[in-house]
Amino acid sequence: MFDRYLPAVLQCRLEDLVQETPVQPMPQFSDRLGLEVLVKREDLQPVFSFKLRGAYTKLKTLTEAQRRNGVVCASAGNHAQGVAMAARHLGIDAVVVMPAVTPEIKVSAVRKMGATVEIKGSDFDTACAYATELAEREGRAFIHPYDDADVICGQATIALELIRQAGRPIDYLFIPVGGGGLAAGVAMVARYLQPDIRIFGVEATESASMDAALQAGEPVTLDSVGHFAEGAAVRRVGDTTYAICAQMLDGIVTVDSDEMCAAVQDVYEDTRAIAEPAGVLAFAGMKRYFAEHPEAQGVSAGILSGANVNFARLRHIAERAAVGEETEALLAVTLPERPASLLGFCQLIGERGITEFNYRFADPAEAHIFVGIALKGGIAEKDEIIALLEENGYAVTDLSTNQMARLHIRHMVGGRADVPNERMLRFEFPERPGALLTFLEGMHSDWNISLFHYRNYGAEYGRVLMGIQVPEEDEVEFQRFLKATGYPYKLEGDNLAYRMFVGPPGAASN
Repeated sequence: MFDRYLPAVLQCRLEDLVQETPVQPMPQFSDRLGLEVLVKREDLQPVFSFKLRGAYTKLKTLTEAQRRNGVVCASAGNHAQGVAMAARHLGIDAVVVMPAVTPEIKVSAVRKMGATVEIKGSDFDTACAYATELAEREGRAFIHPYDDADVICGQATIALELIRQAGRPIDYLFIPVGGGGLAAGVAMVARYLQPDIRIFGVEATESASMDAALQAGEPVTLDSVGHFAEGAAVRRVGDTTYAICAQMLDGIVTVDSDEMCAAVQDVYEDTRAIAEPAGVLAFAGMKRYFAEHPEAQGVSAGILSGANVNFARLRHIAERAAVGEETEALLAVTLPERPASLLGFCQLIGERGITEFNYRFADPAEAHIFVGIALKGGIAEKDEIIALLEENGYAVTDLSTNQMARLHIRHMVGGRADVPNERMLRFEFPERPGALLTFLEGMHSDWNISLFHYRNYGAEYGRVLMGIQVPEEDEVEFQRFLKATGYPYKLEGDNLAYRMFVGPPGAASN
């Protein structure tokens, strides 16, 4: 394998377009983890991600005839920008197919580089199928985002720079994984140059296709993927990238959305770089791995792979970072509905910072308050607060990881209603014009919307909490309707946050 790829990697000449990005120390992050951490700043490429390396390497291999016919690619953004910039540099006509979940910042950037953009499908696989069909129909060269030997070699040049720039042996290397092109190229070169290095791929839990492939012994297709880290949301890794990663990686670390949000903050605090969620996978994985292996020592390096994030999305990232960093507790506390009970509660909380406090009278016997408390000691401090409250007779429910509570209830506490036949559901609507209209047009005209809450987080989908009054005799039709929408949903009628704060009076005690 080394004999096949390494000569090609060493022959890559990309300096007329691709930057040699710096390797920088992360002193605050290093102090937190207990070992030295280095970051390879691929966010500083002209397209703000590493993808330019592989795209330019591939386009330089095309024949004159292929260049005249043009190229086409499918991408959720960063590969698209890499292909668009490389094509413009080489004078090649480019068509880029992007799924509807692609952030507008990436769509706009591709168009500004002169490429033709076509929006197709709701995920990468649909867009990719259309792009390959277009390539065959128009005679264009299809530029695969990861499962291509030339693309892998281009990404591998990162490892050549990293090992040289570090100036000392690297003990641990963490690499973001989507389709596997970056991980395959970097791991292969790093393993050759430093055989004893420990190398880990890092994936989002909701789209861990490489982890699934390694467990199955072959690439597998996931039923679905989440799109929070849309730059790494791939249902099936490449055959070539899997074969390399299976040999070169020591393992896969998976992280959730909150951990990625916290890593965005970690990277910002050390570098002042504002990264996209997929861009910080390496550092979220690093935190998880070293928390589970406190004995580890030495030098750890990670690749900051991209910084193409919509500004509006930062609000959601900042809000969720508090969960990933374990710096906020969200609690539902039941107090006796009598004078001075709130004072007694606040006296127990003491000088701790209150981040959120919501309450409205609803029951003459009990008061349910929704409170956010700033934490300096993480989960241990939260457990201490809960124990203190319970010792003093307060019923406490921890809502810190309750998605409905964090996304909706905290913003709408203040009214309860006893609504007959109410179904409470949490939806993810695609963030595009007409999504709500399409939903409503499919509803039975006799079903009434009894509650509606929506917040725009600058993401690729909108989070909606909806109450719908559906007669029992319409149950079969209602289930058919939910399936037909195609929108992910979750029934929330049993969610304690709903029962305590917006459900019918008395529901909390049921």
